[in-house]
Amino acid sequence: MNQEIRLEIATWLSQFGINTQPSDSTATAVVLVCCVIVAGLSYLFVRRGVIKAMNAVIRRSKVTWDDVFMRHRVLETLALIVPALVLNILVPLALTEHKLMSTLVDRILSVWLVVLLIRAAYASLDAANEIADLNLVSRRLPIKSFVQLFKLFLFFVGIIVSISILADQSPVYFLSGLGVATGLVMLVFRDTILGFVAGIQLAANRMVSIDDWIEMDKYGANGAVEEVSLTTVKVRNWDKTVTNIPAYALVQDSFKNWRGMQESGGRRIMRSLFIDIETISFLTEEDYERLTQINLLKAYLVNKSDEIKHANAETEANNIAGNTRRLTNIGTFRAYLEAMLHANPNIREDMTFLVRQLEPTAQGLPIQIYVFTNDTRWAIYEGIQADIFDHIFSILPEFGLRAFQGPSGSDIRSLKS
Repeated sequence: MNQEIRLEIATWLSQFGINTQPSDSTATAVVLVCCVIVAGLSYLFVRRGVIKAMNAVIRRSKVTWDDVFMRHRVLETLALIVPALVLNILVPLALTEHKLMSTLVDRILSVWLVVLLIRAAYASLDAANEIADLNLVSRRLPIKSFVQLFKLFLFFVGIIVSISILADQSPVYFLSGLGVATGLVMLVFRDTILGFVAGIQLAANRMVSIDDWIEMDKYGANGAVEEVSLTTVKVRNWDKTVTNIPAYALVQDSFKNWRGMQESGGRRIMRSLFIDIETISFLTEEDYERLTQINLLKAYLVNKSDEIKHANAETEANNIAGNTRRLTNIGTFRAYLEAMLHANPNIREDMTFLVRQLEPTAQGLPIQIYVFTNDTRWAIYEGIQADIFDHIFSILPEFGLRAFQGPSGSDIRSLKS
């Protein structure tokens, strides 16, 4: 078949005054040009015809995953394989009279085909990674780490296969030689290997996922996880800076993950108010009458007053304060805080709810509020917390209490005057 084609070409060239033999280089060059033309036509047919029609169908489809493959030009990359296959089949036939060149070109075309296949695989992996991001799979599994690892694996496979093609040796021959270089490979790709192992542990234990808020003081990280790759975890801090943490560091060192708070739907308020101990006292009758006008305290004061009267009726007081029970402004204030927080629609009732008194310090008596808001968003949470303490500081004088504050410059100057 090849000889017949060459004979036809020689006859055709002789009509133009070119005397040549079927085995001459001129006939070979013409055959090679024909092979290139056929390869180009095949590419145009696939690229302009088949793939253009497939892209039109993809644009009209309702699913989104095929659009991702189209954006990553997976089909266009695969189209390049067609002319490579055509040349790989035809060119060796055209060079049957030139054995050395035929062998060399055949091997180069085979390596080119391997490179194109790996390129198409890379584009498909990138598309698969984006689909995983769109479907939020990356929040549960470090998909990008596995994609990068598979790309690295394909790279080494491509290198070994290409060398085996050029050397005309079995790939097993070169794979057996990798055992000798294992130590060097472990040294060069230490971070990659550690990162891969860490990525498996992070995924298996769900230690960190995309959009998790993590804190890691050792690396200055405090923000949302943007990317989990094969070797690093990218964190976007709240000041918009970026911190890259080695993946294996998240396994070896401790860090705080706020995912539990975000998933629970409640964010903790734990703040103390220091009361000046000198302002703590028993309630007078006037104080009692005034405080009963506060709706949140009315039921508490009535019930507590009845309880105290009943307890005092069974005790011989002898006009000694230590023998009787009496209402205090600090106890009434704590009751008010509890009622106020229960009435606040932004505070969760189904989580820990405490208004407690801590051990006195040199700065006064701490009254701690330990509750959870029903909104975990940072700005909203800070607003709820600020509103609560704005009100608390403002209401203190109604109970005859004062927040502790260290002496300032103006206090010292007033003493001198």
